[in-house]
Amino acid sequence: MSVVARTLLGPGPSNPYPEATAALGLPLLGHLDPVFLGVMDGTCERLRTVFGTANPRTLPLSGTGSAGMEAAFVNLVRPGDTVVVAVNGLFGERMVDVAGRCGADVVRVDTPWGRAVDPDRVLAAHPAPTLVAVVHAETSTGVRNDVAALAAGLRSGAAGGALLLADCVTSLAGIDVAIDGWGVDVAYSATQKCLGVAPGLAPFTISDRAWERRVRRPRSWYLDLGLIGEYAGGAVAGSGGRTYHHTAPVAMVASLHAALGRILDEGLPAVVARHEACGRALQEGLLALGLELFAEEGARLPELTTVRVPSDVDGAAVRRELLERYGIEIGGGVGEYAATVWRIGLMGHNARPDTVTLVLGALGEVLKR
Repeated sequence: MSVVARTLLGPGPSNPYPEATAALGLPLLGHLDPVFLGVMDGTCERLRTVFGTANPRTLPLSGTGSAGMEAAFVNLVRPGDTVVVAVNGLFGERMVDVAGRCGADVVRVDTPWGRAVDPDRVLAAHPAPTLVAVVHAETSTGVRNDVAALAAGLRSGAAGGALLLADCVTSLAGIDVAIDGWGVDVAYSATQKCLGVAPGLAPFTISDRAWERRVRRPRSWYLDLGLIGEYAGGAVAGSGGRTYHHTAPVAMVASLHAALGRILDEGLPAVVARHEACGRALQEGLLALGLELFAEEGARLPELTTVRVPSDVDGAAVRRELLERYGIEIGGGVGEYAATVWRIGLMGHNARPDTVTLVLGALGEVLKR
């Protein structure tokens, strides 16, 4: 079975929406072609809708979600700044690493993996940090963190009016995201999760308040939002026109434009409801198989479910058999849970009832349950 035919249910790239795949095959245009620039502008406008923001500086960065993470920190953190990071999984750990590389004084607020962070503990960690950072949907553990509560606390004066940064890599177009409604200053995502596009772009948005506090000459030339804003021009208000910065991945932008159009045609609330329903059905089915879920009840993501590997089962062997016999890929855990947790993603085009039936049937057969 070819790789492209496989049903991917792991934490990585999901089967893309058909519209996104078709767009990748269109004839290529130059990255400064007026037609492509129109597609870029339309993509930015569609991203505003999906992010739930009116931020003029909303655009797809040329790089994966990790580029979005690094862009956020290098443009907002100066050496000596205090950054509070909520850590309850691998991607919170990565935020700590990136902030530290920017010279920040990092204050970690650790929570056991599998549990949601306590917003009150995060807000009380420092009286006046520059930035508070949190992962909305922790991909490594399948946990949803309460970004809205953190934002509300900051709006009420907690943490001295710090900026709020949210990693929305696995949440955007999968669960509710309301950047303006909550009061998030900076957020980034990735195309290969619930947006249903191949990996390679990092949707990004930054508020006017954060823009005014940005580092004017960050350590990274490539991720300098001021320079990127000048290139984006018509899509990013206040840049004074377009100038050359880098060669945009035109096929990827066209693919993202198509996928966002498909999501908005279905209706964002309907897309979120579809992810919620399929995730709930998968989790109920896994429990019916006698399996134990890893993430705590009440904080489980619908789009990414974590499952404890039974003690009498070789988790890697089960994953290999699912891939070879059924063309289904599920992910392993990470860190200390690498061998004891499975991660099953239902994202984008894969968030469908027939996929739930397929994975439960195949897993039950392999486990003989």
